[in-house]
This record gives sequence, C-alpha cells and structure tokens, in this order.
Amino acid sequence: MPKIGVEHSLTSVQEALKAKGYEVIPLRGENDAKGCDCCVITGQDANVMGIQNTVTAGSVIEASGLTAEEICQKVEEKLR
Repeated sequence: MPKIGVEHSLTSVQEALKAKGYEVIPLRGENDAKGCDCCVITGQDANVMGIQNTVTAGSVIEASGLTAEEICQKVEEKLR
C-alpha cells in the first residue's frame, strides 16, 4: 500500500486515509517525507525565502479549503 505523508495537524485526514488502508506517515520535518508516494500539507508554512529543496518525488497536495474526503479523493487521483 502506498505511503502517504500527512502534516501532523491534519488528524482528520490521517484518520480518513488510514480507514482507506493507506500507510500514513506524520510529517513533522522534511526528512519524514522521504519515501512517501504522496504528501498532504496545510500550506500554512509558506516558503517566504523562496528556497525549494525537493525531498520527495511524490505528489504534494495542499489541504487548505478541502474536506478530509476531498483530500482522500485527490490522493487516489494522484496515485493512479
């Protein structure tokens, strides 16, 4: 089953993805994203400095304004 990294504050998303059988990795730092097939972030930690270091080759989904179910649908779309 794919590994999905989810920011630690998105508990409802973590629970919804676990219920669908995904392996959920709580994201507390950039190293947690390594090896994840997809990551879900809040988008609140805006990159003010403009520095972008790629840590994962997987898709990144910004959760702002989306329900847990909508995020699950986006994860499933990205993993197809």
